[in-house]
Amino acid sequence: MTNSYVLILGASSGFGRAAALKLAREGFGVFGVHLDRAAGMKQVEELQAELTALGVPFKFWNVNAVDAAQRSAIVAEISEQFKNNPGSEVRLLLHSLAFGTLKPFVDVDGGDTVSQKSLEMTLDVMANSLIYWVQDVVRAGIMGQGGRVVGLTSAGSTRVLPTYGAVSAAKAALESYGRQLALELTPYGITSNTIRAGVTHTPALAKIPGNDVIMANAFMRNPHHRLTTPEDVANVLSLLVRPEAQWINGEVIGVDGGEDSVDLTWWKAPQA
Repeated sequence: MTNSYVLILGASSGFGRAAALKLAREGFGVFGVHLDRAAGMKQVEELQAELTALGVPFKFWNVNAVDAAQRSAIVAEISEQFKNNPGSEVRLLLHSLAFGTLKPFVDVDGGDTVSQKSLEMTLDVMANSLIYWVQDVVRAGIMGQGGRVVGLTSAGSTRVLPTYGAVSAAKAALESYGRQLALELTPYGITSNTIRAGVTHTPALAKIPGNDVIMANAFMRNPHHRLTTPEDVANVLSLLVRPEAQWINGEVIGVDGGEDSVDLTWWKAPQA
């Protein structure tokens, strides 16, 4: 049985699912935290079936990852399991939680705008929760030398899009937290980085108004003329967990095929 595990927050779809499968194929056990209703459990069951076929140990919790009591209970359960399996460790803590409000800050026509509650919820889910999970995981001693903390951000952290203000702020905060953790986790031998994925067709993107325009823009500006895939990001995660990646710390790593570097003010589509 493997002694190295990945702990994925938001494990049931998109980036979290791809990461679970990629790292399981490389021999890692999987701890997955997700929040799915009955309609979404089919994809969870399919993922679990794939992990079973790969022969790796796994455990999933269908709970709110932001709930402090649930977080404490999960970390305690992992700690207890590790006591019975000496040498076990969480090698990667992946923050892939994508749930936030998509409302404007101001609406001159008197429409619905972001509330204090929804603004704070967005920041808590998509940024603050990373800190709380890291605190509990490190205090419990289930991640040590060689551990990796990775958050998932997007180019939206520095861009202005209609209704995206709260999520943009949360992404910017997540990047800042990642840099701060890079400093504070160094004595533990743990690195902290943030991956800035290119535009990816995930359930989270599908909820953003105008996502068809966002995807069309990405198709045009990406040098490869395709969207980023969850598997592209999972491939980079498999590199970051290696010992050779220890010196990559405090970075926002672009995983987009060059998409963010292209300026559409001069770019022209190739002729057919």
